[in-house]
Amino acid sequence: MWTLNGRVIREGRSFIDDNGVKHPASWGSYEASYKTSIGLVEVTVEPKPDVRFYWVTGPDITGAYTSVERALEDVPTVDEDGVPVIDPDTLVQRSTPGLKTQWIAQIKATQGSLLAETDWAYIRKQDTGTAVPADIQTHRDEVRLAGGIIEGQISQCVDLDAFKVLFVVPTDADGNATGNAPIHNWPDPI
Repeated sequence: MWTLNGRVIREGRSFIDDNGVKHPASWGSYEASYKTSIGLVEVTVEPKPDVRFYWVTGPDITGAYTSVERALEDVPTVDEDGVPVIDPDTLVQRSTPGLKTQWIAQIKATQGSLLAETDWAYIRKQDTGTAVPADIQTHRDEVRLAGGIIEGQISQCVDLDAFKVLFVVPTDADGNATGNAPIHNWPDPI
């Protein structure tokens, strides 16, 4: 990232320097020494925090990001005076879903998609009486079991660090993947 007197200069866009000279959108191809001679300062941008776990803004003029942990649990909604916001239909306080709620919903959706791939066998059984192949039933049982295990692992997380562990892919001593991250540990397709 490049800056000029406290403002970010974006590559691929033209800009006007302090002497009133307009530089074309291709200025990024200038030699580094020329860039610095016109006042550009190269700023190293720090690694971006993982947006799965943090609300992220930036980078700022120094190349730093600002991040705030996403809530693991649901956050009750209150108005500007701190009064609970009640849903008029359910008469229950509204809330913003936390990571646990969001990911459990995602796991349920994934499980539904995986089961839908073999629904045809059950429709055929209903329509024609043809038996469901054993490998399909076994696979569906494994999908349901995996979904239950993943949901249980999510539910048991007590903090964000524990939740992040669910996304870690197991590796061997050489760094080669030996399986799926727990959050994605579904059975292989049939």
